[in-house]
Amino acid sequence: MAHDVTVRVTLERAIAQLAAITDSSEDAIISKSLDGLIQTWNAGAERLYGYTAAEVVGRPMHSLLPKSLLEEEREILERIREGERITRFETVRVHKNGRAIPVSLNLSPIRTAEGEIVGVSHIARDISEPLLLKDKLQLSQKMEAVGRLAGGVAHDFNNLLTIINGYAAMLQSSLGDEPDRSEMLDEIMHAAQRATDLTRQLLAFSRRQAVKLRPLDLNELVSKMEAMLRRLIGEDIRIETHLGGDLCPVQADPGQISQILMNLTANARDAMPGGGKIVIHTANWIVEKDRFHTQLGFTPGRYVRLSFTDTGEGMDAETCRHIFEPFFTTKEVGKGTGLGLSTVYGIVKQAGGQVSVYSQPGCGTTLAIYLPCSPLDPALPEPSVPMPKKGSETVLLVEDEPALRKLAQSILSGNGYAVLAASTPEEAVAFARGYAGEIQLLLTDIVMPGMNGQALSSEVNLHRPDIRNIFMSGYTEHATLQRILTEPGAAFLQKPFTPIQLLQKVRDALDG
Repeated sequence: MAHDVTVRVTLERAIAQLAAITDSSEDAIISKSLDGLIQTWNAGAERLYGYTAAEVVGRPMHSLLPKSLLEEEREILERIREGERITRFETVRVHKNGRAIPVSLNLSPIRTAEGEIVGVSHIARDISEPLLLKDKLQLSQKMEAVGRLAGGVAHDFNNLLTIINGYAAMLQSSLGDEPDRSEMLDEIMHAAQRATDLTRQLLAFSRRQAVKLRPLDLNELVSKMEAMLRRLIGEDIRIETHLGGDLCPVQADPGQISQILMNLTANARDAMPGGGKIVIHTANWIVEKDRFHTQLGFTPGRYVRLSFTDTGEGMDAETCRHIFEPFFTTKEVGKGTGLGLSTVYGIVKQAGGQVSVYSQPGCGTTLAIYLPCSPLDPALPEPSVPMPKKGSETVLLVEDEPALRKLAQSILSGNGYAVLAASTPEEAVAFARGYAGEIQLLLTDIVMPGMNGQALSSEVNLHRPDIRNIFMSGYTEHATLQRILTEPGAAFLQKPFTPIQLLQKVRDALDG
């Protein structure tokens, strides 16, 4: 006797193929009964949750849920019994090792040929990576939006600080033996310096601070800063440094890296009110091209890792997620601006690096900074600059802020220079075109109504081809600054500046 088994064999092959497809899926594909007992468990589920099929089949699904979400599973089963499909439902499940896993669920009823609901089809996808990318995008957008605001505010504020610092310095130099007034002026200048430091934090955070990137020996900088950091923290906190050997030079601004160390030290001090320890490590670090580092935003290559660890109170995961956001702080009102770590973030990003944080409540905090290596050797320290000498040249001063223009004119005139003061670019062009004598230097703000400093310089050069240029600004983006400084004889003066800094910059430009 013979029986045709073609249909049965075809069906068995289809079932086997379907099982193979299910098992090869990256998603967790699970079936469970209407009371929540797990019935089938594919290889994707093993990878996602860490359990083998033998460990979970026959167990209730709620064993994979956080206790706070047990009611959620009951509601899901009730909705499935009523014939409802649930798609793209984002929630949390628990790995075998206790780690929380963000997942997206697609759940639907399993029906018999007659339409009776007999079980639940449960497909889960790990969304850790998309959520990480979403968080990074949201942080980037938030930083960019607040950065524009911070940069604009800082630009205007720097004009005011230049005026305050300038007149206070001039008044202090003119005082005789008047200790009471001198002490009051010292307090004014001290307050102005604190405001200047805060403005620099805003600019660093917004990545609109003019920086002087150069090859830098990080070990040398940390060693020089150590004594200052010890004075900042007090006697009940110890500092240990472990500086790696043969450290690559990094391409960074020394002043900004010093600012990072100061900010981190101040944060660590506040996290250890009862005393503790700070450990600073440096080491060479190679980043390979892999999925982990790509997710974190690294470009493959050679880096220097600066890690800063304290034994303080530590932070929970939710706090760690927000610490680089502007104005976020865990300190009491009046105890912090919330700009310290966002400033660190801005500086590191501006240098092309990455920053990460590791912390747990009660276990301290480690903040790791990765700075790209420089192919060049560290530059020699700049020699000390003598006091600027007086001059007799003619300076075309262009500044739309009246008080700042008056201050700069007063400083230059008081030191022998002839000053042509213009309040607009158009007025400056008229001076360049019509002034009978020589004009040796153009000193101009970059951001002005109608025409920016770079365009003005080009216009003035048509009439005065040998004129030297100094550009002033409270901030300028790095790319713009580099474009401006490619012009022959150009220099840059960062606001706020002191009278001595202005005079020295003018003398350097004229003598260069």
